[in-house]
Amino acid sequence: MMRILITGICGFVGNALAIGLRENLESVEVLGFDNFVRPGSELNRLALQKLGITVRHGDLRMASDMEALPNADWVIDAAANPSVLAGIDGQSSSRQVVENNLGGTVNILEYCKAHHAGLILLSTSRVYSIPQLSSLKVEELDGAYRPMANQAFPLGITLSGVAENYTTSPPVSLYGSAKLASECLALEYGQAFDFPVWIDRCGVLAGAGQFGRLDQGIFSFWINSWVRQRPLKYIGFNGRGGQVRDCLDPCDLLPLLRKQMSGDTAQHRICNVGGGVENSISLAQLSAWCADRFGPREVAADPNSRPFDIPWMVLDSTRAMEEWNWQLATSIETVLERIADHAESHPDWLEVSAS
Repeated sequence: MMRILITGICGFVGNALAIGLRENLESVEVLGFDNFVRPGSELNRLALQKLGITVRHGDLRMASDMEALPNADWVIDAAANPSVLAGIDGQSSSRQVVENNLGGTVNILEYCKAHHAGLILLSTSRVYSIPQLSSLKVEELDGAYRPMANQAFPLGITLSGVAENYTTSPPVSLYGSAKLASECLALEYGQAFDFPVWIDRCGVLAGAGQFGRLDQGIFSFWINSWVRQRPLKYIGFNGRGGQVRDCLDPCDLLPLLRKQMSGDTAQHRICNVGGGVENSISLAQLSAWCADRFGPREVAADPNSRPFDIPWMVLDSTRAMEEWNWQLATSIETVLERIADHAESHPDWLEVSAS
C-alpha cells in the first residue's frame, strides 16, 4: 500500500488533496500534519479524521517533528505562508517567511532523503520575475487588463500566459524567492540522493471552504466579504479593479499528482498548472459577478500600487498538457458558484477563518 504524507494537510489545498486522494485511489494511505496556526484549520482536522485520514500536529520548521513521522512513499508539500506581501507588510516577520517556506523545505528534503520518499512540491506563479510583468503594455477590455498584441514580449510570455522559460530573476518577493530557492534545493536533493522530485507551479488555487483571508485567496475573500458587506477596495491600477489572475480548483491537480506518483516520467521536472486565459478574471469582473449573484454594492478605490502588484498574471500550462496530458476540468464559473454556496451556508466563515 502506498503511503502519502501531506504537509499543511489542514490548509485549504492540503485538505482538498487529502480528501481527493482518499476517495479516488485504492490501496493508498493518506496522512499528514499541520501546525494549526491558521484559523479554521481545526475544522478540517475533524473532517479528515472522519474519513480515516491520520492528522498529526507538527511544525515543519522543527526537524524533530519531521523525524517523528512514519515513513512515506511520497510527500506532497502543501504548507506555506502564501502572501506575496509577507515579511514586508508590517503584519508578519521576514524571518518567519524564510523559516516557513525555505527552512521547512530543508526539513522535508531531509525526511525524503532518510525515507527515500518522492516529493511533489507545490510551488507558485510568484516565482516569476516582477519587473517585466509589471511593465507589460496592457489594454482594458470589459473591465479586465490583457496584454497588447503589438509589443515585444519578454521570452516566456505570450498572449496565452507566462511559461516556464520566463525569467525568475529577482525581485519576485520574499515569498516568491523562498519558494524558488525551495525548488532549487529540491531538485539538488533529488539528484544527489536519488529520489524523484516534481515541481508544480500553481496559479491562484480557489474553491469552497478556502479560508476567508486575503492572503489565503482573493476569490474566497472577495466573495465572502461581498456577502457580509465587509469593506472591499480596488488597490492600484487607477483603482478600477482591472488586474487579472487565473483560477484553479485544487482538485484539478489530482490527475497530475497521480501520474507523477505512479512512475510516469516527463522531460521536465517543473511545470505550470494554472487556469489559463479561459479561467481568468479581473477584480472588476469578479465584482460584477458578485453583484449579479448577491446584489450590487460599493467598492472603494485606492489608485496607489503596492509592492509586487502586477496587472496580469495568467499561467500558460502547455507543458503540463503536452508532457502529462493534463487538462483543466473545473471552470471558473463553477469555482465561484461553489465559493458562493459555501459563503451562504456558512454565515460565520469570515469570523471562523480570519485571525
